[in-house]
Amino acid sequence: MATPLNSIDPALAEFLRAQHVFFVATAPLSPHGHINLSPKGLDTFAILDPRTVAYLDLTGSGVETIAHLKENARIVLMFCAFDGPPKIVRIHGTGRAIEAPSPDFAPLAARFPARPGARAIIRIDVARVAVSCGFGVPLMDFKGERPALDDWSRAKGDEGLRDYQRKKNAASLDGLPGLSVQP
Repeated sequence: MATPLNSIDPALAEFLRAQHVFFVATAPLSPHGHINLSPKGLDTFAILDPRTVAYLDLTGSGVETIAHLKENARIVLMFCAFDGPPKIVRIHGTGRAIEAPSPDFAPLAARFPARPGARAIIRIDVARVAVSCGFGVPLMDFKGERPALDDWSRAKGDEGLRDYQRKKNAASLDGLPGLSVQP
C-alpha cells in the first residue's frame, strides 16, 4: 500500500535526485486519445521546492506531454529504485510547459545543466506524492548516459532543430496543439 504525502521532504528529495531515469505519464481528455508514457533521464529533473518540481524537456519525435498539459494539465512522474533498497515514488500534479521562447524559460533553465535541444521546461505543482515498496522492480546496474540525443541535437543546430520542431512537434498524435514553434 502506498504512503501518500503532499510534499517532498529532504530524504525523498535525496532519493529522487539519485535516480538516473524517471517516467512521465499524461493523457488527453478524449477517451479515445492516446495515453503517453515517456522515459526521461540525462540529469533533466529538478526539485524547485517541496511542492514544485520541473524537468527539462528535450526535442524529440513526439510532443504528447506538452499537448496534454495544454489541454488538461494532469501529469504523473514515477521514479523507481533500480539499485539499493526497493522503492517507487509517484508524483501527481498539474503541469505546464514553459517553452523556450517564453521569458520565463531562461531563469528556470539556469536550474539545469545546459543541454542542446531543450525546447521546454515542464513545471509541476505537486498535489500528491505516493511512496510504495517497489519489491517487483528489478535490480539493474547503471552503465552511463547515452550521448545520442545530445549528438543529434548538436548536429541539427538551432535552425535545424526549429525546422524539425515545426514539422514534428506542432501537434500531438491526436491532433492537439503542441509546441508553439515560431516560423
